[in-house]
Amino acid sequence: MVAYSIVTGPVPGVLHRIVDMHDSYYGSRWGFDAAFTHKNVVELSDFLGGFDPGCDGLWTAHVGGTVEGSVAIDGSPTTVRGMAELRWFLVSDSLRGHGAGSRLLDAALTFCRDKAFSTVHLWTFAGLDHARRLYDDAGFVLTEQRHGTRWGTEVVEQRLELDL
Repeated sequence: MVAYSIVTGPVPGVLHRIVDMHDSYYGSRWGFDAAFTHKNVVELSDFLGGFDPGCDGLWTAHVGGTVEGSVAIDGSPTTVRGMAELRWFLVSDSLRGHGAGSRLLDAALTFCRDKAFSTVHLWTFAGLDHARRLYDDAGFVLTEQRHGTRWGTEVVEQRLELDL
């Protein structure tokens, strides 16, 4: 079992590490390119720059001081009132299978309940079976599916929602 800790809130270096983990995972396995990197850098920078602990959350899993997993809740006023968006959920290969994904997701959903969000949604794509099992176990349901290129390559995009 790998020893890890969950840290709440933004910490120095988190932007670079989350983007790097996403680039490594999705680039090597799904062929995502620089457009995906750009999207993550811009959107995560904006999220962290406007981070409001009253409606936004960020949890990272750390092994020996290195971020090896992440999840965020974007509850900013620009989203639909009462609806939060789950984003940047990923656990590195070194930590996968050790329960970190479940702990991160639980922390995010507990936050949403504590902040009285009525719904949490996320965008993912077909083929991410491990993450999809976690979403299904948490009670998320598929509400939309379509072919799309929002991440720089064509995939079957899926919108999942959880009523709280």
